[in-house]
Amino acid sequence: MQSSKNHPNPLLPSFLCFPCFSGRADMAMSMAMSKAITARHATHLQHRLVASSSQAAPRLPLLPRRPSLALTVASPPRRLLPASPRSSSSESDLAPTPPSERTMTAWDLASLWVGLVVGVPSYYLAGSLVDLGMSALQGVATVAFANLIVLVTLVLTAAPAVTHGLPFPVLARAAFGVRGAHVPAVIRALVGCGWFGIESWIGGRAIFLLLPSRLKSYQPLLAPVPGLGAAPLEFACFLAFWAAQLGVIMRGMEGIRKLEKFAAPVLFVLTSALLAWAYTSAGGFGRILSLPPRLTGAEFRKVFFPSLTANISFWATVAINIPDFARYARSQADQVLGQAGLPVFMGMFTFAGLAITSATEAIFGHVVSDPIELLGRIGGPVTTFLAIFGIGLATITTNIAANVVAPANALVSMSPRRFTFAKGALVTALLGIAFQPWRLLSSSESFVYTWLLGYSALMGPIGGVILADHYIVRRTALDVDALYSEDSGSPYYFQNGFNVAAMAAMAAGVAPIVPGFLQKVGVLPSVSKAFATAYNNAWFVSFFVAGAVYCLLCGRGGVQAKQHSN
Repeated sequence: MQSSKNHPNPLLPSFLCFPCFSGRADMAMSMAMSKAITARHATHLQHRLVASSSQAAPRLPLLPRRPSLALTVASPPRRLLPASPRSSSSESDLAPTPPSERTMTAWDLASLWVGLVVGVPSYYLAGSLVDLGMSALQGVATVAFANLIVLVTLVLTAAPAVTHGLPFPVLARAAFGVRGAHVPAVIRALVGCGWFGIESWIGGRAIFLLLPSRLKSYQPLLAPVPGLGAAPLEFACFLAFWAAQLGVIMRGMEGIRKLEKFAAPVLFVLTSALLAWAYTSAGGFGRILSLPPRLTGAEFRKVFFPSLTANISFWATVAINIPDFARYARSQADQVLGQAGLPVFMGMFTFAGLAITSATEAIFGHVVSDPIELLGRIGGPVTTFLAIFGIGLATITTNIAANVVAPANALVSMSPRRFTFAKGALVTALLGIAFQPWRLLSSSESFVYTWLLGYSALMGPIGGVILADHYIVRRTALDVDALYSEDSGSPYYFQNGFNVAAMAAMAAGVAPIVPGFLQKVGVLPSVSKAFATAYNNAWFVSFFVAGAVYCLLCGRGGVQAKQHSN
């Protein structure tokens, strides 16, 4: 441990933390004042004041309660990062969320997850597994099990955010350093930009269905533009839906929260109505639900593990930046209960998607797996409009919450003087166009095995390092003020603001996945079975390798966080 007199003793209420005085007279006065206040407030103090002794940061329980407010008097000067609680107003996008704004209940968080889950990509999940040879039950069970694993990481990652009111870019500073935290934040942001483009393209297709038939049959508008790869009319619908989302985005987190709360019951009703229509019209859910599995033994395992990893990857991005939402939760109980429904929501919605898809064969004579195409065939103009409204609402709620908040906060963290949340969200939306989502969605192979598995190799190491740092290395101890300090004595300054151990561990987690990825995109003709297996289990391998390497480096190299003393 390294002593640092720039940090007040974290074991004492902040009104007992005085700056160091010079001279014996001042020291005596300081000790006398401390003893007097200690005696007066003896029933409220948990620890003794030990002058000039080295102490570690306080150990908090795994799911600690939010600390009480305390007034800091005469705090020593520090080089503060922008958007710190002492260098900007409480309105700062990255400052700790004040108690007055921590109003998100368990129902609010559950509504958030309903809005995230109900969407076109989730609709496809179980059906794609059935196409690979699983039975309907196996497909739904795989999706639910994957989300149960994600739930564990969600709760553990959200716990310190609820306690201290901190967003992901700030919490990441504890493991990666006050400057190194930009690396995982930018990686998460880029994946979010890609997903924003994908979801916006799906929403644009919903708008396309509402267009007059004459316009949709005009061939010059349907031919792909050379170089762009998309038809002018489809691209225009994409841009229209892209622009419609900006109205909600520019209202900030409060606008997002209100939209999610409104959308959850609406989406539930619309999904239930569609499921009832399919059952009634088809006289049951068709032969797909009764089909036995086509895979047994080794064949099933060969499909199961990549499918499990792909489904974990589906929410691995949100599992990284869940602090951006959990910081507004009222308590740990609210965040745990609010998120506990994720496996249930995903299992139910993927079952609904699978059941509806199976029923279309009896209704139309062939399987209609695209929900947007299916909704375009149901009823008259009013029914079609309501159905497309549901698709649009589902897409917007998923897209904004899952794919805008993290990139916007990452940009604010990198340059608070240039970016606000709204400006960061606008840049995210522009980068979503640059990702050319129509190419990512050109085939299920490129979407599942290249996109989902590929980026899971980046999300896994970030999560592994952050959780290992908080729960194993630091034992949940966190100095909130130091997270906003660029002072060289800060416990999170490390080497010029970068934690080399975290960077090395993240690289070690990604390394085994690279050969398999290069083989999948066609750069390498073939790789060994070990590398192929690592790629098919990219999230698991990268998560545990990065976490283990980080703990090893912290234990042997002494690069773990500097602990501070009074």
